[in-house]
Amino acid sequence: TARLYQAVQSLSEFATELGINIPTGKDSLSMTQKYPDGKTIYSPGTVIISTVAEVSDVTKTLSPNLKKTRDSEILYIDLSGDSFELGGSSFAQVRNKLGSKAPTVKSSEYFKKAFQAIQSLIIDGKILSGHDISAGGMLTALLEMTFANKEGGLSIDLNSIKENDLVKILFSEQPGLILEVEIGSSLAQKLDQEGIQYQLIGTTTSNRKVEITKNAEQLSFNIDEMRDIWYKTSHLLDRKQSGEKHADQRFNNYKIQPLTYNFPAHFTGSLKDSGLDLDRKKQSGIKGAIIREKGVNGDREMAWAMHLAGFDVKDIHMTDLISGREDLSDVNMIAFVGGFSNSDVLGSAKGWAGAFLYNEKAKNALEKFYARKDTLSLGVCNGCQLMMELGLLYPELSNHPKMHHNGSGKFESAFINIDIPKNNSIMLETLSGSKLGVWLAHGEGRFILPQSEDAYNIVSTYSYKNYPGNPNDSDYAAAAVCSKDGRHLAIMPHLERSIYPYNWPDYPSDRADEVSPWIEAFANARKWVEKNS
Repeated sequence: TARLYQAVQSLSEFATELGINIPTGKDSLSMTQKYPDGKTIYSPGTVIISTVAEVSDVTKTLSPNLKKTRDSEILYIDLSGDSFELGGSSFAQVRNKLGSKAPTVKSSEYFKKAFQAIQSLIIDGKILSGHDISAGGMLTALLEMTFANKEGGLSIDLNSIKENDLVKILFSEQPGLILEVEIGSSLAQKLDQEGIQYQLIGTTTSNRKVEITKNAEQLSFNIDEMRDIWYKTSHLLDRKQSGEKHADQRFNNYKIQPLTYNFPAHFTGSLKDSGLDLDRKKQSGIKGAIIREKGVNGDREMAWAMHLAGFDVKDIHMTDLISGREDLSDVNMIAFVGGFSNSDVLGSAKGWAGAFLYNEKAKNALEKFYARKDTLSLGVCNGCQLMMELGLLYPELSNHPKMHHNGSGKFESAFINIDIPKNNSIMLETLSGSKLGVWLAHGEGRFILPQSEDAYNIVSTYSYKNYPGNPNDSDYAAAAVCSKDGRHLAIMPHLERSIYPYNWPDYPSDRADEVSPWIEAFANARKWVEKNS
């Protein structure tokens, strides 16, 4: 209790000095779990901090992975001013020790000044990548900066750091930063002007190793071998959660399924060239609607994507259709959005489907909409499951495709590659031949396609046939299917959550796009409605 009190008191004082508000807190010592046998389990005596902050420009962000295999150098910035201590570190834990002294921040004023200087350099685009030294120490940070890449490594010289104990330098979780910058950039000059101390500790290389020199000591770490060791703990936990088969597939395949892209040759990334108007104030007269049910959560981003593409978008809840307040007669495109309809307690989208099947007005509105020749529809994730459950794409098939639980047996959330072959989908046709990145998040995303592949209009596939690249074990690695006439599209991944470059955790660094290629799908829909209504 005394240690917890000291920790909270120190945190409070540090936050006050930085001018940061901690709005609320919870005494973890009062959080207990009591069992029938009389045993009481107390929560750990630790301080856990959740943070929130204003972001002035969401596009000005850094990722930790190295951006170059040459022509960049590595800087170390100490935010602590303290000596390299191992107390409380991961290194101490694996040695079954706690340690008597943990590193601290000697000057809150310097910490604040250094933080603000780094933020300014990020805004100016002077930093290529960066990683903090807070979990595992400097060596862990250096390795993690290389793990997400298939090529390149680091040559590190630590002789500019005064501490002689290499173990302390590499494993102390002393507050600090590792930054990748262009060789010859003006960043060092700006740091000097701001009075921020730094050490140039190395360069990027084409060698797939992290090589470290300190006085007479030389260390060499094979990055790919270290990456497997780094991943091993997750793999062992995954075996318990997903089972041995899928956990082993993930471990064997995660490093051989890299994200790669092939954008359409005509795509410029410009809002204007894509026919989009970010600031439009007037109605276009091209009407679309969001169809949502209790529990769904993808309506806002879907509405924005459609609005950006030129639709006048209305919000239609299932209660509007059930009551007859809405009948879809005045719209040309509907989008069934993603989320967790009815909390998925009846199975993904099954309860939602029942709202259509067992309510006469809602059922009639849907049937009349699909009977028209001037309509389009899109179902994403939960909406895709709904379209499959209602049999909307292939009414002529007696065994319409269904969605089943992911092969892994668990919810899958990832940013993955999908391929778009030559297709006749109204929304995806102009993206034919593309390989794009997209978000997905679902528990029942497995397409069960009992007939031959050519019986379905598969307009998108996962780029890798095996798990986790095919995250749900879908037949034919299907990610999206479409009606035979191309008007009605059901897709599991969330294209509407991937329309901006900053939505992607990894976007081609040589492009300065305002929007990603996914916006074309919505622009294509608007153009088709404009032409055919």
